Amino acid sequence: MPARNTGGRVAAMEGSCLCGGGRFEVGGPFEAVVHCHCASCKKLSGGAGTTSGRIATAAIRVTAGEELLRTFQPDEGSAKTFCSVCGANLFGAGWPETEVSVVRLPALDEGLEQVPEAHIFVRSVASWETLPADELPRFDERP
Repeated sequence: MPARNTGGRVAAMEGSCLCGGGRFEVGGPFEAVVHCHCASCKKLSGGAGTTSGRIATAAIRVTAGEELLRTFQPDEGSAKTFCSVCGANLFGAGWPETEVSVVRLPALDEGLEQVPEAHIFVRSVASWETLPADELPRFDERP
């Protein structure tokens, strides 16, 4: 769901990890929303990749459980941040050290009306995977 308009001010979207110990707010809307199929996103999601919203890091505010968050920096790609209790992946793109980060959309507590705009890193799609017939643009790398 997009950030709600509440009488002239925009309310934040709320999110959390699976165990509920890590909670955050995002002052939306996202600059872009994409499906990422890079090798590291596939491994961390345990599936076909991640769907994330790009936003200024300053728009992300951890409201509970910051001590539970751990960041992993893979040899290739950007840092990924998870809950150390339940393993839920919350942020990527180098959060909190970068100017722009991504929020993993499944971590949002409510649905999001803003729709994905593209599939990126499709060069990493396995031969047994099938991308949806959604007519979104597809890029071998980040455009």
